[in-house]
Amino acid sequence: MTKLDKLIKHFECFPGIGGRQARRFAFHILTLQQAEASELADLITNLRGEVVECIGCRRFFARNGSQSTQCRICDDFNRDQSKLLVVERDSDIDAIERGGSYDGLYFVLGGTLPLLNSKEQAKLRGNGLKRRVEEKMLSGLSEVILGFAVNPDGENTARYVETLLQDWPKKLTVTHLGRGLSTGSELEYADPDTIKNALENRS
Repeated sequence: MTKLDKLIKHFECFPGIGGRQARRFAFHILTLQQAEASELADLITNLRGEVVECIGCRRFFARNGSQSTQCRICDDFNRDQSKLLVVERDSDIDAIERGGSYDGLYFVLGGTLPLLNSKEQAKLRGNGLKRRVEEKMLSGLSEVILGFAVNPDGENTARYVETLLQDWPKKLTVTHLGRGLSTGSELEYADPDTIKNALENRS
């Protein structure tokens, strides 16, 4: 296998990228000037050193020279400590924060649990979520909001999380985003008003 073939294979592993798009990305890199290609390679090589995973919500954030182990959201004690919104991926947090309608905490589960592939459960941060809930209940957590896509995989993931939390005290309420989100939609692509309505109408 040539280096070009290997590069295409790497791009095919990116979320939502098929073979045709992967080839376009690879051939685009071949058109770059040497300085541009070197800069891109340097960014990829050094990214993991500058961007780390938050020990609280498990999203990735740029340290910007600091030694903090938590992102700015988890570090902000002015946020509502009684609410924890569980989402599939980092970009869901970005979408919700843009809307400005939620002031609680987050947890990134790291994916969804497909109906027909239970092996994917091992890739999810189920144990991490349980530890996070236990930790935050000591500081007033009373509601876990499930913010998954309105599709079969998202609903199956919500059931999985409910099972994880079923033995917690009754004072911990588990709710779902309201149907302000249309069937099949994902948080990442929802507009701020839709997200606001989904949060206000959670049940």
